Amino acid sequence: MVMNREILANRYEIQQRLGKKAGRSTFLATDVVTGKSVIVKLLAFGGDFEWDDLKLFAREAQTLKSLSHPFIPAYLDYFEVNSPTYKGFALVQTYISAQTLEQYLQTGRKFTEVEVQEIAKALLEILIYLHNLNPPVIHRDIKPSNILLGERSGNSVGSVYLVDFGSVQTVLAAEGGTRTIVGTYGYMPQEQFGGRTVPASDLYSLGCTIIYLVTGTHPADLPQKDFCIEFEQFTNISPYFTNWLQKITEPSLEKRFSSATQALIALEQGEGEYTEITALAVGKPAGSEIQITKNEDFLEIIIPPAGFKPSMVFIGCFATFWNLFILVWTIGALSAPFPANIPFALFSLPFWGAGFSMICNGILYPLFGSVKVHIDQEQITFNAWLGKWKIRRRSASRASINKLIYTPQHFTGDSEDRTLQPAKLEIWAGVKKFEFNLDTLKSEAELEWLAKELSDWLGIEISS
Repeated sequence: MVMNREILANRYEIQQRLGKKAGRSTFLATDVVTGKSVIVKLLAFGGDFEWDDLKLFAREAQTLKSLSHPFIPAYLDYFEVNSPTYKGFALVQTYISAQTLEQYLQTGRKFTEVEVQEIAKALLEILIYLHNLNPPVIHRDIKPSNILLGERSGNSVGSVYLVDFGSVQTVLAAEGGTRTIVGTYGYMPQEQFGGRTVPASDLYSLGCTIIYLVTGTHPADLPQKDFCIEFEQFTNISPYFTNWLQKITEPSLEKRFSSATQALIALEQGEGEYTEITALAVGKPAGSEIQITKNEDFLEIIIPPAGFKPSMVFIGCFATFWNLFILVWTIGALSAPFPANIPFALFSLPFWGAGFSMICNGILYPLFGSVKVHIDQEQITFNAWLGKWKIRRRSASRASINKLIYTPQHFTGDSEDRTLQPAKLEIWAGVKKFEFNLDTLKSEAELEWLAKELSDWLGIEISS
């Protein structure tokens, strides 16, 4: 189809075709109003058109419109095209004067390890921005041909841009129903083949891109063992960078970096590796009775009673003394002449509440209380039980979950007045907080394990 010099929407004059695939064409055009070069992506109604193509195309436009990042093309326009030569939709975005990594490699350019790490860090910064949006934006097709590299500037390898959001997915879109499998073979993790994509899926694709840069060979053409890419013999990079690439391209989500922030910190730590950020990458602690059931559609956590703890002895003694004191006070108050005794008796009610709270929270709940947390595509529900009685139920929408905070055991105050604060894990859904603490769990190791499981399944990085 020849479209040279055709003007779309009375504004965008087509200059040349840059690419074509699956009913889509990409053109370099001139905005006749501003005189600037722009990129026009066209989706044609033709023999190879599918409704999923339109859904992805509209999602790309909607996503670009919501983004604002110096190294991502900016949205300019979106409109329907109905001309004698073309029918479909057009997306207009800013033009970036740069070549793709694929083009550089095809022309024989070699990258040093320092340059490759600089490219990796720049892309991780972009992914941190995308994945921290609410809802998170997952690119789903990171590969050398979707990464632009500007000209060298001083000691810098050049500006790094992430383009082509035609496969983009938001977490909300993924939860909405039918999943469309998109991506590029050799750069897609296993979970993406199954139609499930999480932010860590972009990390795998980024790792495969870096492997291509350091080996000069597409990952699909490299040998594999247990689905792990065996690239080591084809390159000569430092041991810590090799380890980093192995971790970011782990087939298993549980072993891969769970967030771009973790991956960036690990890369910047260098030979110190990443002991600090992998501290929560633990399995189920030995002896734990917590049950976790999960699949693509839901995650359920059942926490049984924590059982007896030595601290209960002190709490029991103190609560007994407290309640006996309040009992004596109340009897004394009620023995006063009526009606003067009523205010004194009412005054004791908050103290009775504190006494019963100590017994319930400090003794009865650890001995007989359990927690059931259920997260599915619609909502999170948090149910607390005391024996057979449900004593608390809280819920929030799944889409509102935006933070996962793990706070390890730590001291507060100065050196002369230090207070030990217990560990806790919080799920924030908007303004609602769902908390796990050592009142219901046996150890801090269980909190760490739950934090890692929730982080992996929700696709949310752990903060502190």
